[in-house]
Amino acid sequence: KEYDAGSSYPLPRKLGKYYYVKVRTNPDKPAQLYYMDKPDGMPQPLPDPLEDYDAKAYLASYYPSDNTKWLAFAISPEGGDRQEVRLLDMEKKKFSKEVLTGLRPGVKWNKDNGLFYKQNTNKTTFAADSTFQLRYHALGTKQEDDRVIFDSSASKTHFTFGVNGDYLFITEKINSGANKNYYYLHTDSLSNAPVKFISNAAADFDFKFYFKGRFYYATQQYDWGEVRSRNLDGSDEKVVIPQFYNQLLMSTLMFGDYVVCKYKTPGKYHLSVYDKDINFIRKYDLPPGHDCTIYFYNSDTNCMYMTISSYTLAAQNYTLNLETGEFKPFFSQVYKAKPTLFPLDYFESKTITYKSRDGKDVPITIVHKKGLVMDGNNPTLLKAYGGFGVVSTPVYDTGLLYFLEQGGVFAFAEVRGGGEKGLKWHAAGRGKNKVNSINDVVDAAEFLIAEKYTSSAKLAFSGVSHGGMLATGAMVQKPELFRVVLSEMGVTDLPTAMQQTVGSYHKDEFGDTEVKEDYAAMLAYSPYQNVKEDVNYPVTLLITGENDDRLPPYQSYKFAARLQNRPAQKNPVYLKTIAKAGHGGSVNYKANT
Repeated sequence: KEYDAGSSYPLPRKLGKYYYVKVRTNPDKPAQLYYMDKPDGMPQPLPDPLEDYDAKAYLASYYPSDNTKWLAFAISPEGGDRQEVRLLDMEKKKFSKEVLTGLRPGVKWNKDNGLFYKQNTNKTTFAADSTFQLRYHALGTKQEDDRVIFDSSASKTHFTFGVNGDYLFITEKINSGANKNYYYLHTDSLSNAPVKFISNAAADFDFKFYFKGRFYYATQQYDWGEVRSRNLDGSDEKVVIPQFYNQLLMSTLMFGDYVVCKYKTPGKYHLSVYDKDINFIRKYDLPPGHDCTIYFYNSDTNCMYMTISSYTLAAQNYTLNLETGEFKPFFSQVYKAKPTLFPLDYFESKTITYKSRDGKDVPITIVHKKGLVMDGNNPTLLKAYGGFGVVSTPVYDTGLLYFLEQGGVFAFAEVRGGGEKGLKWHAAGRGKNKVNSINDVVDAAEFLIAEKYTSSAKLAFSGVSHGGMLATGAMVQKPELFRVVLSEMGVTDLPTAMQQTVGSYHKDEFGDTEVKEDYAAMLAYSPYQNVKEDVNYPVTLLITGENDDRLPPYQSYKFAARLQNRPAQKNPVYLKTIAKAGHGGSVNYKANT
């Protein structure tokens, strides 16, 4: 329990002039927000925005205004994605009487003057999402008078937004998510309509940032990722960071006069640092099997603050001086580092590939205790995500650590549909190809059994959200491979899910139920529709959140009922519903279940 929060003081977030960190002082209540004026300063508590809410509410996020005059608290009253915003005067440490309601996650400030937000007008929790308006709230005014900046009610298209410098940028998905439109609006001219400056861009066109009159982005032309720039009027396009084959560009961040790119290669990550003119400075290789999370940049010291962790090593804090290249551990004066639980060579981690049924090389990372004998008798946990082009990275977990110490084997398969091998890897598990994601999970299970890591009597698969669909999809395809299957907040009935909450925004990932070919492809792998009457499926645990308005809980309810109400089902099927929780589960340690 002591190590669940990591082995050293968690790095704060630097937003504006202050550093912020959440601190849990009462195990029965969610963490409270604290702030500091320097990274290793003494945290000071901020007024608790949850005092007027019951125990099911939690602080979802927080957003300081440009000069940190105000701090906006985004609160989830019911545990789901529908939020309220309260405003704290940072000088007086008092809350304004203004409370914004019915918001979707993510608000952006217009300097210190007001907030941009997406308005949700759903009448019921699990109705099809109705977030089609971007609004602007000027401080000191009534919410019902807020200006509508962008409205997609007629087309019912999904959009995202952000503020960069003096500009508001809007990204609109069109053609069922296959293309994008981009708009900009100067924040001093909010009475004007947003200007469309890119039309019908491909879905994988990726906006990075705006800097000194230039728009930085990546296209789908290069599979492994690159960065280009151009003026807002579309002129003077340049490739500023080219593609590096077999090196996946995961992120591009601008810090002062520096640009930092994070790359992934099989089993390894590295950082490349450039100056503001995109001249290469240096490269930093992370230890094999370890990932890093970049938290913030301190312009006073030219240091970037980051953590390094792996499946078996808790987050360790470091600073990287972008000017001198000095790389060293960072310790807080308040929270001292604790020793690691095991020697650094106690566990082994390797990333190899296995062959899919159609001959593709699928990466898989396997972790176990050093010297463990592979005789087919090891309890093994297989995981995968495989959707939306997400690049999965190592995640430290003390439960997993205990499992490994007891002689378990952990495997994570980078199946198609994820982004671990570039844009084509995502496309190979998207839309009509979605079944490849499930097939790759089944093939991973067969590989682990064939190579004597485990046996079908001792193999479990666990998946969350999209991974939950892989879990239930794999078990209905090849139930004899698994002893236990766990699906957490998963989608099981694809056609129905596409009609509820945010499902209509995922046509580019799963297909369109109104298109015959897409619907037929969906039915071929959708777990609920493929349960057979005469099969005894593995021991199954389905976990869902009572107020999950991303993947409604009935998805798990229906699948549990479908499995349980068959004479052939002899293995137990369990359903766990987390009360007052959304898609991320409960934030209260003592939530009712």
